[in-house]
Amino acid sequence: MTEPAPIVRIRHTLQPGDLGMVVHLHGIVYAREYGLDASFEPYVAKPLAEFAISGAGRLWIAEEGERIVGSIAVVDASDRVGQLRWFLLVPEARGTGLGKRLLEAALAYARERDFERLYLWSFSDLSDALRLYERAGFKATETKTSVVWGAERTEVRMDLDLGKRQGPQSRIASD
Repeated sequence: MTEPAPIVRIRHTLQPGDLGMVVHLHGIVYAREYGLDASFEPYVAKPLAEFAISGAGRLWIAEEGERIVGSIAVVDASDRVGQLRWFLLVPEARGTGLGKRLLEAALAYARERDFERLYLWSFSDLSDALRLYERAGFKATETKTSVVWGAERTEVRMDLDLGKRQGPQSRIASD
């Protein structure tokens, strides 16, 4: 007899410990998988703290029971422009459709806020995430290679033009 699949809940009301866990997971997961050093955690922590203080945007937390298994955020970048940030799934949550669900929540929020454009920065090693962004309509618009987070990496900027709605918006299939 197989166990039922665990239920993953997505919420955007922050609870004590959420921000610390988002930083922790980014540090641990990316160190293990891509060799990022300890300088990556303050890169995540400082703007995440500023975001939480300002309240300019929304952060979603995916949790299985009481365990955080993923996150994503849309941060107000400028007038009618948002930045997608802190998108991460723990390895065991990948391939379940959770990434699509989180991304769709972020895109729906950006559209509700009437953003004209959404952008993100990632790095080339995150090939699965880059493909997910491309399927959602993001296009690579800039790359830069430098020594960052302990090694030479190629960062990739991707943009999504949300523009004026002209008919149905394409959507990522949800589970």
